[in-house]
Amino acid sequence: MPEPRTIDGNSRLAIIMRGLPGSGKSYWVRQFIQELSVELVQSITEKGLCSTDSFFYRNDRYFFDAARLAEFHQLNLSRFIEALATGVPVVICDNTNMALWEFAAYQAAAKALGYRVHIQQIGDVRSKTHLHECAKRNKHGVSLKSIQRMASQFQTIEE
Repeated sequence: MPEPRTIDGNSRLAIIMRGLPGSGKSYWVRQFIQELSVELVQSITEKGLCSTDSFFYRNDRYFFDAARLAEFHQLNLSRFIEALATGVPVVICDNTNMALWEFAAYQAAAKALGYRVHIQQIGDVRSKTHLHECAKRNKHGVSLKSIQRMASQFQTIEE
């Protein structure tokens, strides 16, 4: 992972987050961007921070609708590609990305537009302690059973 102090307005970095709900992905993103310049933080938060969850908020309240999940994933990918195409220095996909196919289009778009891609995994999906922590911490009421199911479907990246 590049050091935040080495990132500037000319950087072309795409960060793809991976982790269970409640693992700390969004926390990691907040910690990472707070170390950047004010201009970069503004650019990232206005155009470069792409999370499918953001589409489920209405008046600062989260309303998950499974029927709209595919639509919102497509909207999020479009927003990510638009940020890349307009040259936002750091573009972040803050989704769970449990399966490789879930972030393949993000990765391909970033590479095609000349961005370095960094995959940032948060937490160990094989750790029972981590799964229980995720169930307690996630803000969307995802049950332990659902988190365990998601963890069992996690695909590792073959280097």
